[in-house]
Amino acid sequence: MVKRGVREIVRRDADERLVPDSREVSRHRPLTLASLNHRISPDRRIFTDSAIMGEEEDAVSLDQNSSGGGEDSSLRRNCHSSPLPPHLSSKVLTLPTVLTLGRVAAVPILVATFYVDCWWGRTATTSIFIAAAITDWLDGYIARKMRLGSAFGAFLDPVADKLMVAATLILLCTKPMDAIVLGPVPWLVTVPSIAIIGREITMSAVREWAASQNGKLSQAVAVNSLGKWKTATQMIALTILLASRDSSFERLLPSGIGLLYVSAGLSVWSLVVYMRQIMRVLLKKK
Repeated sequence: MVKRGVREIVRRDADERLVPDSREVSRHRPLTLASLNHRISPDRRIFTDSAIMGEEEDAVSLDQNSSGGGEDSSLRRNCHSSPLPPHLSSKVLTLPTVLTLGRVAAVPILVATFYVDCWWGRTATTSIFIAAAITDWLDGYIARKMRLGSAFGAFLDPVADKLMVAATLILLCTKPMDAIVLGPVPWLVTVPSIAIIGREITMSAVREWAASQNGKLSQAVAVNSLGKWKTATQMIALTILLASRDSSFERLLPSGIGLLYVSAGLSVWSLVVYMRQIMRVLLKKK
């Protein structure tokens, strides 16, 4: 009985200190210095206005940092909340990346063997390009099946392809080929080579620009089936043209040139398709 009476006296004393309209505390309202100061009668308030203002400033600062106002907190949040996608490996030198680096290293060897004027030089040049074309397909296959893709490999793979293709086209332009009907035609390989290399340079710049914009533009310039057909015809055409430098495969020259023009047409066509997709995205934004 004594304990119950003491508790009742303490409760009444606490109620007397509270403002009559604020005796029931909302369960959903957070307890702050301002709200606590409001519940106490004016003559018994214990928190000064400066303390309350300081608490509000801390709350605003915390809210800005948590909502992205602070650059450091944004970086920390991105680091913790944006892990690598499951199909990308955290390693830099994976097997597909090593194969891609091998293609890059093979470019100067390809150039050196091209100017070796004997049968083994021509055979070596053709073999190096065929090996590069095979590894171009193989590294992508291994990266997908074994989940060994990496951000560095995704960047390096198209660079290696463009280096190998551009180097081969320039080498073929330095030695004009003899057409069976027209004889020596200096522009026969030069014209499609300009179209192919120009398209690759343009698309590289467009993709870099799209990556700095929103996600819809990046999707608009993603590799499609037309680009894959373009790459396939390119590789076959250049392989035939390199092999036709040998007298044993001279008859393949017309087919190689024809495929090279088909590849150049697909290159220009795919560029037009990408540009149309980009224009659609930009017009929708307006």
